[in-house]
Amino acid sequence: MNSQVSNIVIMLVMMQASRRIDMENETNIFYIRAAYGTSFIIGFLIYQFARRKIISRNDITELKYKHKEQGTNKEVEIVTTVKEYDLQEIDAAIKSTFTNLAMMGFMHLYMKYTNPLFMQSISPIKSALEHNEVQIHLFSKAATGDLKRPFKTPSLMDSFMNAGAGATAQSADVDEELPKIEEIVEDKAAEGIKTE
Repeated sequence: MNSQVSNIVIMLVMMQASRRIDMENETNIFYIRAAYGTSFIIGFLIYQFARRKIISRNDITELKYKHKEQGTNKEVEIVTTVKEYDLQEIDAAIKSTFTNLAMMGFMHLYMKYTNPLFMQSISPIKSALEHNEVQIHLFSKAATGDLKRPFKTPSLMDSFMNAGAGATAQSADVDEELPKIEEIVEDKAAEGIKTE
């Protein structure tokens, strides 16, 4: 099952479970905090274990790819090694985990919301286990297809409809079939039609 679809399914299940739990009971709040804290620590340890594997493998194979700069449409060619790329990806995932921890801490401790903490209690482990670097380095999956570097981040609609690759290929075929403006002007000039 696609990770985005499974996230939605898990959230729906957690929402139903949260309706049956008294979120005002101090004992329940303690167990929810413990569950989230444990999940965060396990997720963090999974990332750290994958990071150690990346460093120990020391794959210095050259990796070239184009990266679109944020805020602009310029593509910049980046030349790096597989090890550096993998470390960059795993560090970004760890940073994201800490950002989520800070957001949950703010919502729970400052705003006194317990429900989001409960809803996110499984998320750190699930995100860590589904991360591309963890799949490659801990589960020894081949870096092909969706795991090929640089990693692609599909949109939610592409996941549901599987239209991402098909639509792109289809639009490329259509673009190749259409005549270019220069060709039209040249054809009209050859036919003796005056163009302005």
